[in-house]
Amino acid sequence: QVQLVQSGGGLVQAGGSLRLSCAASGSPLMFNHMGWYRQAPGKQRELVARISMRSVAVTTHADSVKGRFTISRDTPKNTVYLQMNDLKPEDTAVYYCATLTSGLEAEYWGQGTQVTVSS
Repeated sequence: QVQLVQSGGGLVQAGGSLRLSCAASGSPLMFNHMGWYRQAPGKQRELVARISMRSVAVTTHADSVKGRFTISRDTPKNTVYLQMNDLKPEDTAVYYCATLTSGLEAEYWGQGTQVTVSS
């Protein structure tokens, strides 16, 4: 059974930074990709960024966060991170990490972390 434990998040003013962490149980070789999603009130959950867990860390970021957010990984620690800089009020959401299948479908989810950006 895969378990994803998230940490980080909280309340920050616009322009500030936060870092989210997601520690996965089991080998990272089990996962093709891991990703970060977010869900704002009244909106659908959306992909923020994903990273391949193979030898080369290929990343993808949503247009809305490009240049501000960076996904990274620490393979020996089975952990992925989301560094969020220049945060905006519209980034306010619950953020979830997930493992992704080879078809890039989310499979296992973390518990979710609230990120609130005040203007």
